[in-house]
Amino acid sequence: MPEKTELAATRGAGLPTRRAILAGAALLAAAGHARAQGYPERPIRFIVPGPAGGAGDVLSRLVAEPMSKTLGVPVVVEDRPGAGTNVGMAVVAAAAPDGYTLGLGSIASNAVNRWLYRSLPFDPERDFAPVGMIALVPNLMVVPPQLPVRDVAEFIAYVKAHPGEVNFGSVGSGSSQHLAGAQFGQAVGVEMTHIPYTNSGQLNTDLMENRVQVLFQSISAVAEMARAGHMRPLAVTGTQRLPAFPDVPTLQEAGVPITSTGWFGIVTPAGVPAPIVERLNAALNAALADPAVSARIVALGSIPRATTPTAFGAFMAAETQRWRPVVLATGATAD
Repeated sequence: MPEKTELAATRGAGLPTRRAILAGAALLAAAGHARAQGYPERPIRFIVPGPAGGAGDVLSRLVAEPMSKTLGVPVVVEDRPGAGTNVGMAVVAAAAPDGYTLGLGSIASNAVNRWLYRSLPFDPERDFAPVGMIALVPNLMVVPPQLPVRDVAEFIAYVKAHPGEVNFGSVGSGSSQHLAGAQFGQAVGVEMTHIPYTNSGQLNTDLMENRVQVLFQSISAVAEMARAGHMRPLAVTGTQRLPAFPDVPTLQEAGVPITSTGWFGIVTPAGVPAPIVERLNAALNAALADPAVSARIVALGSIPRATTPTAFGAFMAAETQRWRPVVLATGATAD
């Protein structure tokens, strides 16, 4: 019997008791709150994993300035494009979980890329913590002004009459622009050649010069050019017309039964203390509640959308599952 008791004692040695576990959790929570009380103490970098001038870059800068005022330190936007957002988001995932590195989450980085790439340098669900959404971003179907089409029906007829001659561009494989174009071609029974770009500015220039015949571009990236007549808008890819383009029908109104809406929000590396995430969320939502900021987002054709961290996390999880069959149906791959 003594041997048995000694063995039992030996097995129990080093194993934490329930009291010890609870005490450890309390210490971690206290440490998180202590870190949050002094936060922030230095500039915060905001990684945008896309090109300068793109929709994500524009929206990020719109909220970064008022967030800086609320938090009392600069929120510095840093563009890190490459590999369909993977380059920039890998930087975010590897950053210290201290609240001083933010990332721009999107339909690409946090929903679609999981199904496009055989391997990623991060896990979209495990390696990031949601802060909150910035906006929903329907795409605008635009063509060069010199293309002899005035509406979606005429464009479809043009593509069918010019097989192999129509290209559509996007800011990368798996982007909302790419998937919208692929969905469109599949829905109406036409083939268009996809040309991925790394620079939104060059993509827009090539459309205006008719080297690319159609874009399903983020509205914020082409709104001013469309209003100026440098591009001709044919349809909105969302579920309803937008105040920025009230005369432009949705694809569904034009007889094409698809919708495709991009989105952007802020994430941090996983492990950032909850009080810091909550403070960042409050600063973001305060920016979105600013009438001047909201009006500028709407003017770009986007829809401001304030959320809690929990709601944004649930949204990203749902989007990840929603886009899986779409990606498989289009056959889109990135590696």
